[in-house]
Amino acid sequence: MLKVGLTGGIGSGKSTVSRLLSAYPGVALVDADLIAREVVEPGTPGLAAVVEEFGPAVLRPDGTLDRDAVGALVFSDETRRKALSAILHPLIGDLSAQRWAEAEAAGARVLLHDVPLLVEAHLEGMYDEVVVVDVPVEVQVQRLVELRGMAEADAQARLAAQADRTTRLASATRVLDNSGTVEQLSTQVRALAGDLGLT
Repeated sequence: MLKVGLTGGIGSGKSTVSRLLSAYPGVALVDADLIAREVVEPGTPGLAAVVEEFGPAVLRPDGTLDRDAVGALVFSDETRRKALSAILHPLIGDLSAQRWAEAEAAGARVLLHDVPLLVEAHLEGMYDEVVVVDVPVEVQVQRLVELRGMAEADAQARLAAQADRTTRLASATRVLDNSGTVEQLSTQVRALAGDLGLT
């Protein structure tokens, strides 16, 4: 099973690439963002640990985690961000490994692991290919402001909390440029699928 790590900064369009590539037969998608949500669902040890660390104000009235409230706490405070990572990363890693094993047992030809913080967590060595979705920083900020409704300062804080563009690109075995149209990105994904033996 070929292991492909997919990453990109916030607002780069990584989720679009993930959706396009995972549609090919033989691809098993393991999405770290979805797993990060699973490990803090109500009743999980992960949620209990986050509440113990950050207090009950990070819960919504229905008992689910208020990700915006957590984000407001951690993206402006390095110490608190590290505390959150120390809780979540082992849980995400364990569940991701379980999903990898399930994909292999099911006969997947390509494991696509969508990991926003692949570079930050120094996970490059786990993959046969590291695909980076790349856009200029100003495009990331514009998309976060226009498409996600973030204040520009919040967008800049999110970007500052991630690896810089140069560091991320240095980890890549393949770069997809998403500064153009969706059609242009789709063409690059089709070429990548061909190189991975999916077409």
